[in-house]
Amino acid sequence: MDELVIAGKKFKSRLITGTGKHRSSKDLHNSIIASETEMITVAIRRINFDDPKEKNLLDVIDWDKYNILPNTAGSKTAEEAIYTAMLAREVTQSNWIKVEVIPDAKFLLPDPIGTLEACEKLVKEGFIVLPYISPDPVLAKRLEDVGCSTVMPLGSPIGSGRGVLALEEIQIIIEQSEVPVVVDAGLGVPSEASLVMESGADAVLVNTAIAGAHDPKTMGE
Repeated sequence: MDELVIAGKKFKSRLITGTGKHRSSKDLHNSIIASETEMITVAIRRINFDDPKEKNLLDVIDWDKYNILPNTAGSKTAEEAIYTAMLAREVTQSNWIKVEVIPDAKFLLPDPIGTLEACEKLVKEGFIVLPYISPDPVLAKRLEDVGCSTVMPLGSPIGSGRGVLALEEIQIIIEQSEVPVVVDAGLGVPSEASLVMESGADAVLVNTAIAGAHDPKTMGE
């Protein structure tokens, strides 16, 4: 299989992993190594920067080995996402950002209008933008048009493990997209990741299925 290329950067692995919900730092560390991922996403708003002596998630990850993808999880508005992206750039010295604008804490569905607004602004500010979206082909194309480096449609709501509920819409996104398509959220078992890859997705992002597994290391593999 050819390498995955996002914004000119090449990756051999087509699995991006999350860092939330792990029971321990050891589980996180072991699952990352076992997965052979090259990109790890980190929720910037959930890191405590008040105490510089306290170790946080960014201290645990090997920056020389992995591409750190900060995300704006916890942002309910475009303005909050933009602020978080600016903070992430200051902390990580990287222009890469995964944009998440999620106003509703119950269903955790991304706000299409807020996402588009935030992404358009961040692209103009020089960010490499990877937006998390519902499987909406029209929105995906608009985000590509404003300069996003990928589109990341959800398979099903975050943490639900319900698999791929809108495969036809995701296939339309894949067919029309000229940037990589990364299916993100809801993938519960390896066969679901295989399904979207066989449908033409360029990569998958998995967090809960690995972190919540009885054996995160084995699931990461």
